[in-house]
This record gives sequence, structure tokens and C-alpha cells, in this order.
Amino acid sequence: MPHRTLAPVFAGLRVGLHVLFGALLALVVVRVLVTGGSVVALVLAGVLGAVYLAGLAIARVRRRAAAVVWVAVLTVVWAALVWLVPEAAYLVFPLFFLYLHVLPGIAGPLAVVATTALTIAAFAVHGGLTVGGVVGPIVGAGVALLIGLGYAALDRRAAEREALMAELLATRDRLAAAEREQGILAERSRLAREIHDTVAQGLSSIQMLLHAAERADAESPGLPHVRLARETAADGLAETRRFIRELAPPRLDSGLGPALERLAREWGAREAVAIDVEVDEDASLPMDAQTALLRIAQGALANVAQHAGAARVGIRLTRLDGAVRLRIADDGGGFDPDRAEAVAAETDSFGLRAMRERVEQLDGALEVDSAPGRGAAITVTLPGGAS
Repeated sequence: MPHRTLAPVFAGLRVGLHVLFGALLALVVVRVLVTGGSVVALVLAGVLGAVYLAGLAIARVRRRAAAVVWVAVLTVVWAALVWLVPEAAYLVFPLFFLYLHVLPGIAGPLAVVATTALTIAAFAVHGGLTVGGVVGPIVGAGVALLIGLGYAALDRRAAEREALMAELLATRDRLAAAEREQGILAERSRLAREIHDTVAQGLSSIQMLLHAAERADAESPGLPHVRLARETAADGLAETRRFIRELAPPRLDSGLGPALERLAREWGAREAVAIDVEVDEDASLPMDAQTALLRIAQGALANVAQHAGAARVGIRLTRLDGAVRLRIADDGGGFDPDRAEAVAAETDSFGLRAMRERVEQLDGALEVDSAPGRGAAITVTLPGGAS
């Protein structure tokens, strides 16, 4: 339930209304007992109190139709009591507030006017038409209308204040998330630099030294071991460079579309593979979603380079109804998706599993369509589509 700073005020007003109704009803009962009134009047007073208490339970249901029926029954019982006990006319004052609070639109003020006229008529029947019998109900109705309008205005202001607070809190959460994202990107960038300056440089030096050892002593019986060590260092260097690329913050200054096109140009030139990119201009997403899609595209292209043997790759970023879809397809050798994910789970590989985890964090969906000999397609669908 949303917290409102004015909720204690509204609760106090409601409690005051209940107390007022109970006190006036008790006055009516005392008046009937003192004056030796009819049993019917006492029964009607009891029914009126019971109906009013039933309304407290109806208020928790929050159904407008049930509340309207309750007010109508309460009014009928009160009207019958007024014709028997003139003091019951004072109960119309708390009824005014019920009408203004429960009945929709103009129905509330109209009910106030109608019951005011009924009260004046009841006073006229019991004691004749007097100035007090006319002015009193009219003044009470006017005061109730003013207080009711003030209550409604106060409630609207409270609702607007609550909406503003919710918006401010949401903005604060977004800013905090953005700061966390920036911190994560900065740390990833630092790790990428550290790995580049230490591990990558060390593996590169080892590879160069082993290559020089191969050339210096081509007849050595240990040459196969030296060559294997050099190739192992080369593989480790390639993997380290891939880690560095994945850790480095993506270049998304111009948006996801240009970043995908830039990635395609660089990857296509490096791997000598034709790559087509199609991007919807209005396919926009928050930064965390853009980062995830670019990382997935990088991972998919890395898989194509290592396993697919493809001659052509297509990247398509489109906007659908309430969602953005990224599809990466190749004409390579294909694979069995179920077997690939099982192997990834057993070997703790970060291929498809990493993609799926990224997508699930953003409440999206990942589909893999492939089979041996007929290429592969990875489709990612993320909700949203507007930053």
C-alpha cells in the first residue's frame, strides 16, 4: 500500500465521522427512552446502527456499487426514523459526508440537497416551519459541502504528491543503477588494462622467445616440445585478447545500431567473412540492454569464427510491438543446440550459457535455431524498445 503523509489526517477525519454518528444515534436512543417513545423508533435506531456498522465492512471491499447500495439503505432507515423522532434529523450531518465521499460525481451534492429538504420537512411536521428549522439544515449542508470539497482537494493533492514521490524514487533508483553500471564498466576497463599489460604481454613475450628458440636450434630433439609450447602460448594469448575485448566497455556512444555496424566491419575484415547488418532506426533500448545485445553479438560472432566455417553472416536489429529483437544468422556448418548447451553446462563454458544468462537478467528470451549442415541462427528478444 502506498504511504501518504496525509494518511493520519484522513484516518482522523473518518474516526471523527464515526464518533459523531455514534454520539448522535445515542442521543436519539436516549431521547426515545426519556420521552417514552415507540418501540418501533428503538428498533429503527438499532437497525440504523447495524447498517452503519455493516458499511465499515463494505468499505474494506472497495466496491463502489456495494457502497452506493449501503448508503441508499442507510438513508431509507434514517428517513423512517426522522418521521418518528425529530432529533434523528441531526444525523443528516454525518450522512452529508458519506454522500460526498461515496456517491460519484454530482450524485453526492444532489443527495445532500435532497436530504436537507427532507430534514426541513421533518422539522416542519414535528414543530412547524421555523427559521431555525430551515436555516440550521441549510447551514449544515453548506458546511458539509465546503468540507467535502476541501477533503476532495486535499486527497487529490495527496495523490499528486504520492505520484511525485514515486517518480522521484524511481528516478533515484535509475540513477543508482546507472552509477552501479558505470562503476562496473570502469572496473572491467581496469581489469582489461591490467590483463593486457601483464598476462597478454607476458604470453606475447613467451611466444616470441619460443619462436626464436625454434629458429636458433632447428635440429634440437626437443623442438616438438618447444613448438607445442609456442602454440599453447599463442592459443593462450588469443584467449586472453578475447577476454580483454569482452571486458573492455563497449563503444555505444552513438547507439547500438552504429556499434553493431562497427563490430561487423571490424570482424568481417579480420575473419574475411561477408557480413550484412540491418538496423531499425527507432530500435532503442536502455544502456544495460544495449550493452547486453552488443556482448551477445560479439559472442555469437566469436562462435561463428571458431566453429561455423561460414561464408556469410547476417545481423538484424528490429523493433516489434513492445520489444526489440536481435537476430544473428550464418550459413556455416551448424550444430545441435541441445548437445551444445549440455556440453557448455558440463565444461562450464561461457558460450550459449553466458548469452542466456544475460538475456534472463533483462527478462528477455533467447532462441537458438540450428542443425548440423544448415547453419545457425540466434534470436534475442528483449522487452521495451524505448530508452
